[in-house]
Parts: sequence; C-alpha cells; structure tokens
Amino acid sequence: MLGGSDSAVGEVLPGSQPSADDVRAELERLCASPELDIPARARRFLRYIVEETLAGHADRIKAYTVGIEVFERDPSFDAQSDPVVRIEAGRLRRALERYYLVVGLSDPVIISIPKGGYVPRFERRNVPVVDRSTPARPAERPVVAPPPWRWSRWLVTGTAVFVAALAGMVLWHTLPDVSKSAIPASAAPTLIVMPFANLGELPEAKVYADGLTEEIVSQLARFRELIVLGRETSRSIPPGADTARIRRELGVRYVLEGSVRTATNHLRVTGRLLDAQTGAVLWSHTYDDDLRVRDLFTIQDDVAQKVATAVAQPYGIIFRADERRTAPSPPDDLRDYACTVQFYTYRTALSAESHAAIRTCLERAIGAHPSYATAWAMLSILYLDEDRFGFNPKVGSPTAIQRSIEAAHRAIRLDPENVRALQALMMALFFAQKPAEALEVGERAIALNPNDTELLAEFGSRLGQAGAWERGTALLEQALARNPGHSDFYNGSLAHHAYMQRDYRRAEALIRQVSLEKFPLYHFVAAIIYAQLGMKPEAAEARDQFLRMRPKFFDNWDQEAAKRNYRPEDTIHLAQGARKAGFPVPNRTAAEAALEAGIPQR
Repeated sequence: MLGGSDSAVGEVLPGSQPSADDVRAELERLCASPELDIPARARRFLRYIVEETLAGHADRIKAYTVGIEVFERDPSFDAQSDPVVRIEAGRLRRALERYYLVVGLSDPVIISIPKGGYVPRFERRNVPVVDRSTPARPAERPVVAPPPWRWSRWLVTGTAVFVAALAGMVLWHTLPDVSKSAIPASAAPTLIVMPFANLGELPEAKVYADGLTEEIVSQLARFRELIVLGRETSRSIPPGADTARIRRELGVRYVLEGSVRTATNHLRVTGRLLDAQTGAVLWSHTYDDDLRVRDLFTIQDDVAQKVATAVAQPYGIIFRADERRTAPSPPDDLRDYACTVQFYTYRTALSAESHAAIRTCLERAIGAHPSYATAWAMLSILYLDEDRFGFNPKVGSPTAIQRSIEAAHRAIRLDPENVRALQALMMALFFAQKPAEALEVGERAIALNPNDTELLAEFGSRLGQAGAWERGTALLEQALARNPGHSDFYNGSLAHHAYMQRDYRRAEALIRQVSLEKFPLYHFVAAIIYAQLGMKPEAAEARDQFLRMRPKFFDNWDQEAAKRNYRPEDTIHLAQGARKAGFPVPNRTAAEAALEAGIPQR
C-alpha cells in the first residue's frame, strides 16, 4: 500500500549528463573498489556495456552480443535457453545499487542498469562540497533566526532537559539506559527527532503529525546501538532552528525531521535525516497512502516502522554514515565504538580475515568498557563463527561455543532487552544443539524489535534449519525487502531454503545473485544446487573452491550436520546433493544409518 521514493546525500540532477571522461573515471573507481563485491566476469560485463555505450554502440548491447563478447559463448548461443546474461545483469544491477547506497554515496557520477535491458544509464549527482572547518548551512534549508528571547528560552529549557535526559529524568523508554549498554558516551550516535510539521488541510492532521512523531521516537528507541533523546527535548526547540546550533547545544549527531500533508483521501509523509554537523541530507523518503483504503493509525504505525528501520537498523543510514566517520584514526572511545560499526561490515562479507581483525578490536573494546553490552553480544557471535564457519579457531578450553554462550549471557545481564544480545544467545544455544531454547529466545527478541533486519534474517535461518522452512523463508524475504543493501546474505540464505524445499530453479536464480566469494558455505550451497540441476562444470568449480577453503569439513560431516539441528530427512537431502556435486561425503551418514535402523532422532 505504501509507495515512496528514496534519496541519499547528493541528489541526482535530472537531465544532467556527465562527460565521457567523468563516466570513465567512475568506471575505474567502481572496478577498483573492493566494495563492489562482484566476480571478474561481472566487472568485464560492466566495462563492456559502458565502453560500448560511450562509443555510440548502445544499439549493439543485446543478450546475444554480450553472451559472445563477455561470456565467451559460441555463435550458437541462445539467450532463451541459457540465461547467463540475464542472471549476471541482475547480479550486477543489484551490486551497483548496493554500492551507491553505501560507499558510493558521494560519487559524482552514478552508473546504473535499468531493468528490462542491458544499456547503462549515466547520471550526474550534485555532491555538496563541505567546508569541514565551519559547520555548513545547506543552501536548500535557509535558517530564519528566531527572536533572541525564543533562543534564550530554548537554550535554558533545552540544555536543562538534555542534562536531565543524561541523568535519566526524561521518560525512560525514549532514552536507552546508557548505564546498561555502556556505549562510550563520546562515541555513540545520538539522534533527536524533531516534531513533524503539519502541512495538511484536514482538521485531524495536527494530531496525526504529533502522533507520528511519538511513534517514530518509540520505534527508534528499540535499537540499542544508538541514543534517542526524549520528546520533551525536541519540543523545546523552536521551528527553523539551525542544525549546527542543535548539535552544539545538545551534542546530537543526527537530526530526523519531516512533514505530514493531508488532503481529501490522500496522505503524504516526508522524512529526512540530517548530519547535525554539516546540515547535509543523508537520507530522505516520501510515503504516500490512500485514506480510503487504510485508517490513519494503521498508516502511522507502518510509516513509523519503515522510517525507524531505514534510519536505525544495523545496515541503515546512521551506521553507514558512522562507518565513514570512524574510518581515520579515531580517539580511544570512538575507536572502541567503531568496532561495533565494523562488525556489520564483517557480516556483509563473512571472511576469515575480517573476522580476526574485528574479534581483536571487540576484545579490546570490552577491556576498556566492560559494561558495553552490545560489544559483548557481537563478540559472542564472532566466537560462534570460530566453530560454525571455522574462522580463526582458538585452541584449548573453554571452547568457542562455551565462550559464545558466556559472552551472550554477560550481554543480557548488562542489558536484558538488548536485541543484539538476545540474537547472540539464540545463535549460541542453537549451535550448542539446544534448538528449542534458542528459538524461544529468538521469539522474545523479535517481539522486542520486529524492525531489526539482522535479527529477522538470523531467526529466519535458524527456523529453517529446525524444519520450519516456510516461516524462515518469509522472515528472510521480509529482511531482504527492508534492507536490500545486505542482499548477498539474504539471497544466499533464501537459496539454501529453496534447495531444502526442492525448488532448485529458484535456488539457482537466488544463488546467482550472491557474491560472497570469501565465505566457504556459499560455495557449498552453490555446488549442491548446480549438481541437482545437472550443471556439472558450475558444480565442480564451486565444489573445488569450497574444498580449498575447508579441506577437512567432510572429516566431520555428521558433527557439522548435527550442530546445525537439521531434521534427518533434511540432512539426507543435503548429503545427496553433496554426493552429486562430488564432495567426499561418507558412504553412510549417521542420519541415513539412523533412518534405516528406525532410530528416532530430533
């Protein structure tokens, strides 16, 4: 029901075509960027279509010519029976979208591939030049200075309320308990939600604008990795206040503002997130709805959830901005907070190299801030990854699973409602072969914050492995819809789910959209999907890559399957696909032996 449009940082200038030199510079920037996580063949594809377009040969960019020129198919190539071009174009299209949502936010040129074809589109982006020495006032937001008496009243009231907020005097549910999470105070992202402006014609519009502001504050407060100032503080700020002055007086890093416009049978809500230091617009979105179809309160809840998820989720706008902010040699507290931001970067790539660096960083962070609940939760997940992924395992006692459970419990003792801590405990218990307890914790976490896409995806994956493939798939699809910037992990998990439900064609389409080349299990899932479809060369390539990365995995096949809590029939299905792919699966697995002997299993 909700339509909308997004923009981030610089706005695309309609009708403004970049020069060929600018496009080529952007092409080189893309091809050199490790953040454009695509294989070499996709980079060849991108270079080919860009150069052909710049040379005036856009009319030649068809599936047939791309198949021959880029993918080295022979002249008998049939794009209808061999969908390689269509599939790789989809992968490249999504990779470009992710790139411009994350590291490419300030690139001056955007290269995209519109759906329905392969000819690229080039657009120039208006990237504001910010003078870092003086907080900038954006040209599109002229500031009207309020009368001095209003400023003085606001300064007294706002400062007093801010101090009260830090002391816990503001309503407790609008400001997460800093003593519990112990986020380094100088580093945690702090956000203030300004009252949404009423621009409507209907008499109830003012009430709706106030209610929407309240609901957004409540939804944002569920995310424990940031601090949301109380509603009394925002109400004390006069309309049109300069964001730089708000930052100086209240110490906030981000300002969320918006407007509500109502007319007969129509509602439009616009929200945008500002960097309080520079005034730059980091994100904006417009939501439209029909009041004849849904009532105001249903729309209010829906919009508030969408705004909170886009802005505050682990891969959302604030954390992408903070990732760029904390990159160059931050001071100690900011460096320790940066570990939690970099944790999400690790989760997008899932490589042993980044795992080791982030684990060391987080261990240092909890040494300096032992009450930092979120850092303990993230460290629990990294300890678990030593066991489930084989990343940098530490020898000796306690085991990785034991360390993971203990770190998760410590995080929950520090902050019982920290969703990341509950997620970590769910995952640790699951791989400790306690699936019922794990899923119970997961249900509790989902009830606390149904907007957290990191949690939705992990819980969906665990549900699937426990046999609830349909519900797990639904949660993963929900996470993907809310957070397409993290689509590699979601699509990889969805491909696994589709395989287990024997929908091999869908599994193939999904796995071809994934680029997790450094993640071993990606290659395993790809191999068994291709094997079931009789795609022997593709299956062999993926199989060999997995065995290079995890050469001893099949020495402990039964244990690897058992700790993932698959049902016996699902374990057998995996083994059958693995044998077809040529993996050295035991001739008779424990699940197969138990099934033949009639021994009941979980």
